[in-house]
Amino acid sequence: MHYDPRNDPCPLPFSPFKSCTVPRPIGWLSTISTKGIANLAPYSQWQNLTFDPPMVMFAANQHVDGRRKDTVVNAEETGWFVWNMATWDLREAVNITAVPLPYGVDEFASAGVSKASCVDAPGPRVAESPCHFECRYLSTQRLRGSSTVGTVDIVFGEVARIHVRDDVVLANGKLDIARIRPIARMGYFDYAVIDKAFEMIIPDEEALAGLEGRAARDGG
Repeated sequence: MHYDPRNDPCPLPFSPFKSCTVPRPIGWLSTISTKGIANLAPYSQWQNLTFDPPMVMFAANQHVDGRRKDTVVNAEETGWFVWNMATWDLREAVNITAVPLPYGVDEFASAGVSKASCVDAPGPRVAESPCHFECRYLSTQRLRGSSTVGTVDIVFGEVARIHVRDDVVLANGKLDIARIRPIARMGYFDYAVIDKAFEMIIPDEEALAGLEGRAARDGG
């Protein structure tokens, strides 16, 4: 089976596009408006870009009525956004914050999660989440889609501060992913939980540069 997604009708009842690039990390992002209104929303189009310095991106499609997402507007206007790690224990809260609530409604309250102050960013972070990035806004690349909701804002940021809860750090200095149990998007309404990991080392010393994640490089 093959088809041109730009011009051909999809031959399957569900589009395979969203379920091929998996699992996708969840950008559970908190921001604050210039009026002091906190916002919290999940984005499944989120990724690290580089590690020296650490930079990230997220992509936010417009609302059906053409409005840009509050996360994008807040990041542009305040210069900051915060990533909160989405975990198995917080899955229901993550799902609730995906609901497009009216402007001014505090998603922290509707999802039943607590606010913790940031060090550099003006807005709050999710206190119950074990890991956070305070991200300084860099730029937005806007790509026009074939539909209103297909138009997307790609937001780039530099990680200015990293928070990690002490109890999720192993004795060797690595994160205890099996304990944290991050969740990821699988397409459709499907998600995955990461509770098992395995190691593969590239058999080439030069190729390992930046991949081992040692703090001296702060690598990937």
